[in-house]
Amino acid sequence: MNNYFNPNIIFLDYLNSDNPAVIDQGIRDTIKGVHQSILTMSIALARVKQERIFRKLNYKNMNAYILQLCHEYHLVKSSMYKRLKIGEAFLKYRDDLEKIGFNDADSPTKLSHLEKALTVKEKDEVYTKLKEMNSIQFADYAKAKKPNETSGSDVLEVRGNIAYHMGRPAIIVSKDLGNDNKKMIMEVFNIICNAINRGGYVVAVNLRNKKEGDLFSVEAEKIRAEIQKKKPRKKSTKKTIV
Repeated sequence: MNNYFNPNIIFLDYLNSDNPAVIDQGIRDTIKGVHQSILTMSIALARVKQERIFRKLNYKNMNAYILQLCHEYHLVKSSMYKRLKIGEAFLKYRDDLEKIGFNDADSPTKLSHLEKALTVKEKDEVYTKLKEMNSIQFADYAKAKKPNETSGSDVLEVRGNIAYHMGRPAIIVSKDLGNDNKKMIMEVFNIICNAINRGGYVVAVNLRNKKEGDLFSVEAEKIRAEIQKKKPRKKSTKKTIV
C-alpha cells in the first residue's frame, strides 16, 4: 500500500486505503461533515480518477462517479471538479507541498491555481506566496504576469489591488472594500477592458442580487443575439438642409 502523505501534514485512514469502498465512504463522510479535511477528500477524488478506482465502484467513468455524488448530496458539479483539480495539483506537486508543510489550514482552494502560477512565476516565490496569501490574493497572483511580460493582447492584468489596462495602471481598489467587492469590481473592469479592445459598448444594469443577475444574464444573451442578427442600416448619403 502506498503511504501517500506525511501523517504530520494530513491524516485520515481512508486516504491511504487500497479498498475502493473505504475510499468512497471517506469521500462521502467528508461531504456529510463527518470528516472535516477538504484537502484529504480532494486528494482521494484524484486517486479515484488516476487509479481508475471508479471502475471498481461500478462507474463507467469519473464523470459518472461525480454526477452520482452530486445527485445524492445536492452538490454543484463545478465545485466537485474544483475539488478534483485541487487533489490532482497536490498529487503532482506533492514533494514541494510537503516540504513547505501545506495543509488544510492553508486554504486548499489555492491549489487549483498552483500550476498556472508556476508557469509565469519563479518557483520559490510561488510557494512562498502560496503559504502567505489567502485564496483570492493567490488567484489574482497566479493570473498576473510579470510587468515586462504584459502584451497588447493581454488587456487586463491584476496585481494585488491594482488593475492594469494594456500594462498601464488603471484603477486601485481600496482594501477597505473587502475581497468580495474587490472581485466584483475587477470582473466588471475586465468586461470594460474587453469592450474597449473590441471597440464595443458596455451597458450597466443595477440589479438587487445575484439571483436576479443570473436570470437577467440569460435573457440579455438572447436579446443581444437577436439584435446582432439584424444587419445595421447604412447611413444616408443625402445632405440635410437646415
